[in-house]
Amino acid sequence: MDLKRDFEKTTVGELVSENYVLAAVLHYFGISFYQYPTDSLEKVCLKHKVSPRTLIAELETWAKRKDPSPEELYLNPIELLVSYLKKKHYYFVRQELPFLSNLISGIQPEQEFAALMADLRIMFPLFVDDFIHHIHEEESRLFKRIELLQDIEDGHFKTQDAVTILEKDPIHMLADQHEIHEDEMEGIRRLTKDYFLEENAPLTMKVLYHELQNFERELSIHAKIEDELLFPKAVELEKEALRKIRKKIQTN
Repeated sequence: MDLKRDFEKTTVGELVSENYVLAAVLHYFGISFYQYPTDSLEKVCLKHKVSPRTLIAELETWAKRKDPSPEELYLNPIELLVSYLKKKHYYFVRQELPFLSNLISGIQPEQEFAALMADLRIMFPLFVDDFIHHIHEEESRLFKRIELLQDIEDGHFKTQDAVTILEKDPIHMLADQHEIHEDEMEGIRRLTKDYFLEENAPLTMKVLYHELQNFERELSIHAKIEDELLFPKAVELEKEALRKIRKKIQTN
């Protein structure tokens, strides 16, 4: 999208059809794009007391966003990797899921998509509940265990307390439980026939499918980072903590 053109006079529908990211940025400012397809951006911004320049600046910022590569993440210590994953959890829960929920609950579908949207309105809230539960479980068990392992390695626990901690919830058990959640969006993918739409499908459905597919892609990358980077690092940390405790027991 050419950010130098006269944005403000162009309709929201035209702008979103050129760049679906604008739909998410509008949501960030409390604006549902599908309510104003034929209104100019200027008119919509005026109605919601948002500066068009601020909105465009935010769009440019989003366009420049770039997550670190797996190689870059690998070079970081485990606490920075955990911090990155927590930030992604926050982004999923505070930005992506509310945006998707807004689209699914707010879009008024054409007749041919009415049944599908009715199913999505039942399925998606269940998915969100399950996903948030999974995140809370991961942070309270896996991330908490990694913190405890670091504390053990740093000598912050008495020997017997450290042994008790190490015997509970070993990393490989948590890894096995994690794999159960690997394909959380399978049902949504089946319902949307792998996000397939005809070329002449409504813009609202194109944006929704694009955002669902993008979210699934992000979840897949997120899970891969956890499986291929976080768990191996956590296993090594656990081994080192065990080694130190055994050595401590032997010398006592």
